Amino acid sequence: MLGFRSQRLTFIVATALLAAVVSIAVVGGFFEPFNVTYDHRALIIGGKRRMLISAGVHYPRATPEMWPGIILKCKEGGADVIQTYVFWNGHEPVRGQYYFEGRYDLVKFVKLVGSSGLYFHLRIGPYACAEWNFGGFPVWLRDIHGIEFRTNNGPFKVEIQRFVSKIVEMMKEEMLFSWQGGPIILLQIENEYGNVEGSYGEGGKEYAKWAVEMALSLGAGVPWVMCKQTDAPETVIDTCNGFYCDAFKPNTYKKPKIWTEDWNGWYASWGGRLPHRPVEDNAFAVARFFQRGGSYNNYYMFFGGTNFDRTAGGPFQITSYDYDAPIDEYGLLSEPKWGHLKDLHAAIKLCEPALVTVDHEPQYFKLGPRQEAHVYSNVPVKMNERLPKNMSVCSAFLANIDEHKSVAVKFFGNDYTLPPWSVIVLPDCKNLAFNTAQVGSQISIKTSSPLLSSYSNTTALGNLLLAAKDLSVSSTWMAFSEPIGIWNSNSFTTQQILEHLNVTKDASDYLWYITRINVSGEDITYWKKKGSHPALTIHSIRDVARIFLNGQLIGGTYGNWVKLEQTLQLVQGCNELALLSEAIGLKNYGAFIEKDGAGFRGPIKLTGFKDGEIDLSSFPWTYQVGLKGEFVKIFAPEEAEKVDWTILQPDKVKTPFTWYKTYFDIPEGKVTIALDLGSMGKGQAWVNGHGIGRYWSLVAPKYGCPGTCNYRGAYNENKCLTNCGKPTQTLYHIPREWLQASSNLLVIFEETGGDPLEIKLKKHATVTICSQVSETHYPPLSSWHHPERYTGNISFDKSQPEMHLHCDDGYAISSITFASFGTPHGSCQYFSKGKCHAQNSSFVISEACLGRNSCYVTVSIKTFSPDPCRGTVKTLAVQAECSPPSDYSLRSSF
Repeated sequence: MLGFRSQRLTFIVATALLAAVVSIAVVGGFFEPFNVTYDHRALIIGGKRRMLISAGVHYPRATPEMWPGIILKCKEGGADVIQTYVFWNGHEPVRGQYYFEGRYDLVKFVKLVGSSGLYFHLRIGPYACAEWNFGGFPVWLRDIHGIEFRTNNGPFKVEIQRFVSKIVEMMKEEMLFSWQGGPIILLQIENEYGNVEGSYGEGGKEYAKWAVEMALSLGAGVPWVMCKQTDAPETVIDTCNGFYCDAFKPNTYKKPKIWTEDWNGWYASWGGRLPHRPVEDNAFAVARFFQRGGSYNNYYMFFGGTNFDRTAGGPFQITSYDYDAPIDEYGLLSEPKWGHLKDLHAAIKLCEPALVTVDHEPQYFKLGPRQEAHVYSNVPVKMNERLPKNMSVCSAFLANIDEHKSVAVKFFGNDYTLPPWSVIVLPDCKNLAFNTAQVGSQISIKTSSPLLSSYSNTTALGNLLLAAKDLSVSSTWMAFSEPIGIWNSNSFTTQQILEHLNVTKDASDYLWYITRINVSGEDITYWKKKGSHPALTIHSIRDVARIFLNGQLIGGTYGNWVKLEQTLQLVQGCNELALLSEAIGLKNYGAFIEKDGAGFRGPIKLTGFKDGEIDLSSFPWTYQVGLKGEFVKIFAPEEAEKVDWTILQPDKVKTPFTWYKTYFDIPEGKVTIALDLGSMGKGQAWVNGHGIGRYWSLVAPKYGCPGTCNYRGAYNENKCLTNCGKPTQTLYHIPREWLQASSNLLVIFEETGGDPLEIKLKKHATVTICSQVSETHYPPLSSWHHPERYTGNISFDKSQPEMHLHCDDGYAISSITFASFGTPHGSCQYFSKGKCHAQNSSFVISEACLGRNSCYVTVSIKTFSPDPCRGTVKTLAVQAECSPPSDYSLRSSF
């Protein structure tokens, strides 16, 4: 059997319909009002226990136009719930002045989730961490007299209560709680406080209790959770965060087992490798969680997104927050992660009637030294006997936690093979519906390829030359040199070293420290005789320091409170020393983050002078916050002409501390677009006034990335690293909604001397898809029927396995580059035919898939008749290419 299905088209239509909600106010409730409570087993929604899958999505890390598609992809992937933090510093950038528009329109986001039929978990915090600038706290908070964060401190508690109350009241006013017909079923107060509570002593314990009492006093009408809080009061649910939470137990029997953060990936830092978590291990962790009594699993993240502007946390969080999530930074599906987890979720939903029926612990059976089974049924069962006739529901999870050996087991009279580090799911205690270690979902190979245009070349000054070639920059860039040091009359002078954040208030990453050094002729003679030079020493700096001597950049360093030493070539007379402190995201995790700050610590000294060292700490220092171009906002279209731009001359390329601008057009269509800044050094980028984020071409270490990633065994963030020896990030997401057909303004501020002539626009898309499915693979989840979700009436139609292929939305399968039903060798992009090969393989796949966005083929001898090799277990391996409709002609290359 072969063919194509319309679910992808349905998805596109549904996305378009939901997108319409973005521009209108949603009136009325999304559900019939229902109450949410809980017992020791699960959340109780509308009077029924539920097993819930949640997808973590942070609304400011995408544009409102992206939200509908992301939400629906979460739903299509099996999510019941969308979870997000609330980002206080985005909503109250100035004390008492609130912002709930654009990417921070929280109400719109919650309503979109509700309109899709999903529930909502709102983690108010208001401390978020989230690798977000200052952990979500507004910087003005640290300036309140007498304040100390996250402890029993009066000023802090006043501000926390004011903001949390505002969010809860806003949700009430918008009728967004479940008892009002809205989607919100859970709230969270604080965040991972148990990790730091001990640092605050008794004040920490008192604050934790106060936070719960305050939250409950707001009358939200839904349960509250506290994650990683082992001493949480009985009135809130303590929950687990981590790579694995199957062994977690709440601190009282009365609470359900909830996993608020299933770390299905990890974040990346500038100059670091890129983390990757294999989906086999992630699926293993989730299956084990539900196997051992879990009831709610949230993927952190299901969609990670982008740290636009200066929202990335610190120190050194990169602009991308892709997080190796099932939906990538651009909103495209990441396969096989999305597809394999989707199948897992479907299998868990088939087990839901049995999972909610068991009131206490499931029955446990030892299958081997490191093999075990957990059975959920309405009546007791015995493993060596037939299943009881009076049994109405029965689901089982069989686990092999051995990292090396595959094991054959017998269970209720049936034989099963358990691969290493795997869980198999039997929704009816007999038939296998899912195996965490057996991935049948496709692999999607994404590339960022040159963006092509059908436009003719343009000669407009400053425009990118658009032709059917790379959209790279012509020599018509405009440039503006950023002044070194003082550029505005608002600078001030004082005889001390001030802490960076106390001066900037995070209005800018940049702070200039400027002083003057008088050098005598005797010192010059002294250095000549010794053949040496004086040196500047700063005890410690964070995050980046650059040293300018008499207007020239001579050195610097970066790190998290590291020492700086720099040789100086001083001249006789007055020398101007300008130090530029740069913050690369404020600290987002840990105790006492308000005291961490940025800039310089300890003495700043000159050594090597004839009369000994000179302590500059008490010298007169002039301070200048930010950059001229930044504060004039020359990156905004309406402000771009407020400085004197000049045409970039060839001899001025790679000049440090330079602003560049140009304009570009884009071709028609909806292709996702990335800005390739691999030729640049460090700085920030804007398109049409929107902050794309910080960029930095720091290269990751050459070593530490395994050639192959073994999913078996416990995962941590340093396992299965990728991208060794390459810049951590070179591609930067430009949301399509920020672009217009022509004359898009691109502005770059470059600190170290990158080459803007090599900047390129690229399209980010899935171009190659592969799949490999054996005829012994378990049948598709669609073979199972579950007419009544909350009863045990499930049935199973034994059928053949299927191979499913799909391209990104708006793309279609344009060519089949490999197809073989038989005994093919290799893996995606390296397939080859084996001795057994069905000659009609390419024809069958082409007929089913060419020209279509998605297709499926039954993996069976009947489909590829005649049998190419009787008595041999056969596998279907396929590799195909995806293209926009205008870019391909239907063909088979194999």
